[in-house]
Amino acid sequence: MKSLKDQLQQKKQAGLYRQRRIIEGPQSAEIVLDGKKVINFCSNNYLGLANHPDINAAFKKGIDQYGSGSGAAHLINGHSSAHHALEEELAEFTGYPRCLLFSTGYMANLGIAQALVDRGDVVLEDRLNHASLLDAGLLSGARFSRYAHADVKEAESQLVKYSEKEKLLLTDGVFSMDGDIAPLPELAKSCAENDTWLMVDDAHGFGVLGKNGRGCIEQFDLGVADVPILMGTLGKAFGTSGAFVAGDEDMIETLIQNARTYIYTTATPPALAEATRASLKLLQSENWRREHLAELIKQFRQSASEMGYQLMDSSTPIQPILLGDSQKATEMSRQLFAAGIHIGAIRPPTVAEGTARLRITFSAEHSFEQLNCLLNALSELKK
Repeated sequence: MKSLKDQLQQKKQAGLYRQRRIIEGPQSAEIVLDGKKVINFCSNNYLGLANHPDINAAFKKGIDQYGSGSGAAHLINGHSSAHHALEEELAEFTGYPRCLLFSTGYMANLGIAQALVDRGDVVLEDRLNHASLLDAGLLSGARFSRYAHADVKEAESQLVKYSEKEKLLLTDGVFSMDGDIAPLPELAKSCAENDTWLMVDDAHGFGVLGKNGRGCIEQFDLGVADVPILMGTLGKAFGTSGAFVAGDEDMIETLIQNARTYIYTTATPPALAEATRASLKLLQSENWRREHLAELIKQFRQSASEMGYQLMDSSTPIQPILLGDSQKATEMSRQLFAAGIHIGAIRPPTVAEGTARLRITFSAEHSFEQLNCLLNALSELKK
């Protein structure tokens, strides 16, 4: 029997050991983490809605109306009027005919692939897709194939290769570790020409990108005809929890009938749906959040580049600093934390060997003063 203790020790020595930290109080631009007050550049709370009073009030009111739990799966008697209203409002916002709620983005991705393909079919994915998409492809039972990151020509060559098969192409909209955006117009065109379903996981773009926050689909002026399956999460820009899948009538009905991760799990609390409905209203009415976020990103990129840091091709709130060495990334993260700045060190296997990085994420809650604190700390590390 293998020694778990030895394996854990090897991770520590390689700078790959993961540890949980304890946050006190709500998610915000400033948090108390392991008893220390720090500026938080390590959260997906992109629009700063995770502790908004309107959303909190809607959550509390929802508990008074529906209780603290749904009590059953959606297909038993756990599908409340709050869930249904949220699905309809999300469909209207996205411009898709229908939406379906899932408990998490991970479960949504697994459910989509499992419901649409089977043995003998093909799932094609970008090499830098999120783990949930990769697992979805691997667990679907279909033939699993990957193409080089954002390489439309290689993706198309594989679609042509499997022309006689049922095919599903899965891609992130915004890649979570690099922050870049998939070439969706080109992928959509290639999928349409090769009779392939295209599914986009827009977890990190939805709410942030596009004039109205509709994500990558709006950014590229695409719709259901171009991207038949859209998945968005609610625990990032929306500041609540859960996920949804948008599609046409037949797509959503197919998921309701066949997606095991939808059928065989308890529905999320109706109060959470009420909180998310309040979040959706704020997302639509407060465009200043996206505008402020864009200005923070612009100023950061300009200043960090002038310092000599190697940034990645990202215009999104995800702004990685590429370092390469895992030990170096871990040590810089530790020094920043000591200086009152919380940034995570991202190391293999989350990213490829030799590409360890500091993954900085911005929120609309961040002030320019807090940005300057970050830049000053990075400048001191350079020295």
